[in-house]
This record gives sequence, structure tokens and C-alpha cells, in this order.
Amino acid sequence: MIGVIQTLLSVYSLLIVVRSFLGMMMDPSHPVVQFIRQITEPVLAPIRRILPPVRAGAGYVDLSPMAALLLLWVFERILVSILIGVAR
Repeated sequence: MIGVIQTLLSVYSLLIVVRSFLGMMMDPSHPVVQFIRQITEPVLAPIRRILPPVRAGAGYVDLSPMAALLLLWVFERILVSILIGVAR
């Protein structure tokens, strides 16, 4: 069970990373881009409300993907620790 949870969280983390780069490389109306946005937006949108984009040079940098990855990593560590404790 722990392995399944870790795999699911790893795949979701990968989707967040992919989303960060897809906007620069693919047309936003492409079905793959839209699918990944639909899946990741429920996690990124609340973070974006708390952590607004940061001005960097001539534009802005969205830090929500990095924050989401950190939160997912912490969530995974806590959940795995709880499951290991329950299994004992």
C-alpha cells in the first residue's frame, strides 16, 4: 500500500513539473496540455492564492509548482510514517 501511495504522489509530482514546462513548449489549447492543467489546477490554484507570482526581471515567476512539490513531499513523508506506525 505504501508503494502505491508513493507511486501516485510521484506521478502527480511529475505532472506538476511537466505542466511547468508545457506552457513554454506546446500550444495551451492542445488536449494534453488541457488535461494536465485540469489535473494539477486543484492543487496549484489554492497555493497561488496564498503565494502570488514573484516579479523577476521583465516578467513574473509562478512559485506555486515548487511549493506544491514541497507540500506533496512533506505529505508523503507524514503519510508513510503514519502507515508504517499503524502496520507495526
